[in-house]
Amino acid sequence: MQRFKLTIEYDGRPFVGWQRQKTGPSVQASLEDAFKTFAPDEAIRVTGSGRTDAGVHALGQVAHVDLERAMSTDELQGALNFHLKPNSVSVLKVEAAHPDFNARFDAIKRHYTYRIANRRAPLTFDRGLRWHVKTPLDADAMHEAAQVLVGQHDFTTFRHVQCQAKSPIKTMEYLNVERDGDEVRLHAGARSFLHHQIRSIMGTLKLVGEGKWTKADVKAALEARDRQALGLNAPPDGLYFVRVEFPD
Repeated sequence: MQRFKLTIEYDGRPFVGWQRQKTGPSVQASLEDAFKTFAPDEAIRVTGSGRTDAGVHALGQVAHVDLERAMSTDELQGALNFHLKPNSVSVLKVEAAHPDFNARFDAIKRHYTYRIANRRAPLTFDRGLRWHVKTPLDADAMHEAAQVLVGQHDFTTFRHVQCQAKSPIKTMEYLNVERDGDEVRLHAGARSFLHHQIRSIMGTLKLVGEGKWTKADVKAALEARDRQALGLNAPPDGLYFVRVEFPD
């Protein structure tokens, strides 16, 4: 039995999310089905480092899987990418992993980016890949307000009502907002996140960028520890799971 570490990218638009579900296609199911085409007798289970929601994308999702069939890392990557067609999932890298490696529990930091297309003109190529916001946004004000949320806090306000995490307390290591042309980006890093946490933060910061909320309003929403105090929950379109860090 060999354990492998997979680095994966995907366009989340066709999927109900990372996790296998009965309600529609998932990234996890697409990978497991690809494995079964060349290892039909094995009980394949692909474990990801994070469960992205429907419509959320990934540039560097990491997963692990155990395989009895003897294959090199190059052979496995080629087989997976061949059998993943035509799904919008690509295995960027396959590495041999220690038998105890766990993509979920060994992760020490996860990084996300949220992309806003801040322009009047509608999206064409990036439809579903960026959140289209027509109103001009003040990225500097958004960045300043975001710093209220950095550090350890009770993020109940920014947590989906169906979030399954045991505690709403999380430590946000950084939140940076920047503008590049017509794109406003939020970069976020933490050991782990709550369900919809980044989308809730981005939606609230959008109100700041429009001048409807202030930094003080964001602080008050955080301290309310009440989902009803949330300003806005952003759509999944612009959210990307960028990369995962593990101990050396």
